[in-house]
Amino acid sequence: MSAEPEQATQQIQATRGGLPFGVYLLAFCLFAMGSAEFLVAGVLPAIADDLHITLSSAGALISAFAIGVVIGGPPLAILTLHWPRRTTLIATQAVFAVSVAVGLLTDSYTVLIVTRFLCGLAYAGFFAVSTVTAISLVTPDRTARASGVVVSGLSRAMTAGGPAGALISHFTGWRGGFWVVVVLTVLGALSVPFPLPVTSTSAEPSVRRELSTIGRPQLWIVYAVTILSTAAYMISFNYLAAFLTGVTGIREVWVPVILALFGVGAFIGLSIGGRIADRRPWQALMAGAVGILVCSVLLALLAQYALAVVPLVLFLGVAGFVLNPAIYGRVFTVAWDAPTLAGATSTSAFQFGIGLVPALAGTALGTGAGITSVIWIGAGLAVVTMSAILLDRAMTRRSVQPGPAPA
Repeated sequence: MSAEPEQATQQIQATRGGLPFGVYLLAFCLFAMGSAEFLVAGVLPAIADDLHITLSSAGALISAFAIGVVIGGPPLAILTLHWPRRTTLIATQAVFAVSVAVGLLTDSYTVLIVTRFLCGLAYAGFFAVSTVTAISLVTPDRTARASGVVVSGLSRAMTAGGPAGALISHFTGWRGGFWVVVVLTVLGALSVPFPLPVTSTSAEPSVRRELSTIGRPQLWIVYAVTILSTAAYMISFNYLAAFLTGVTGIREVWVPVILALFGVGAFIGLSIGGRIADRRPWQALMAGAVGILVCSVLLALLAQYALAVVPLVLFLGVAGFVLNPAIYGRVFTVAWDAPTLAGATSTSAFQFGIGLVPALAGTALGTGAGITSVIWIGAGLAVVTMSAILLDRAMTRRSVQPGPAPA
């Protein structure tokens, strides 16, 4: 195992007043890879036509990626535990880029499904290691802020990468946007060696310690917060188009603009959350959960008033993402001595929360309930999220935390 602790220490000391460039590079890499996740939804009809498959079959490409993310993070964290983190970051990006490229060079639906699954695996591995790497580059009082900056790459992928890729694909064919993703991912992989030191952990990596840490009950309470809060805001976001046109009466041409407001709010939320989560983690978590609850209730009650609904979409994005840095901060505080597997599982928890949305919404809509019922489900999930946050705080007060995540 290669390591350069002196170089890493110097980099941390040199950036006590801010964040090192490596953190922002990791955000860029996550933006590049994450854009492939959000791009598919914008080109599903084109994929279905080109491959002569049904729209539902094309939609399975989204599920294949999600399944890869959910199940990929923890095993890859264990398999690469003894690798230098920089090596893992480069390798996962390389696998991702190659998988996307292979899928673009084939007309086989089966091959495309397999490559999407492999992309999900690689994406999960990169996501998990990138957040752990980011906190290793900063002082302990900036861990939540650093992880928040990395995760902001995902919000940019949602608001800019996916739509921009779909626009490129509109003029070049559905593969065009994905080729841009390949190029950006390769550039990210080639850039990683320069700002990141060849470091692993300050202690010798131990699979036994990682597995022991993942069994801590309080860690699973934090994962519950992750799953519930993610589902709480994503269930409203995923059905906003139908809600805006069918209930609020907004013209379809304005829907993309309003959806973009959610992404703007997400970026604002990450910026705010990253700055307060290190000092006041539970306040950040509770503010986000309460914000989701309030926005969801107001959306449901004021659904017919566009002047109220439009700003509420922005505020829902703020509330939904203001707690993300605090979630990562809590994960790395509870799992301070073995953060790699814990971080990977946190990534899977986010994706699992997103995956719950179709099942929860489908159950309500299947009973004949209106689209507004989906918004009420989001409000209910926010209430349960608040309970989980209070439980995490109570467990912390009853115990003595060992210390912050090591750099």
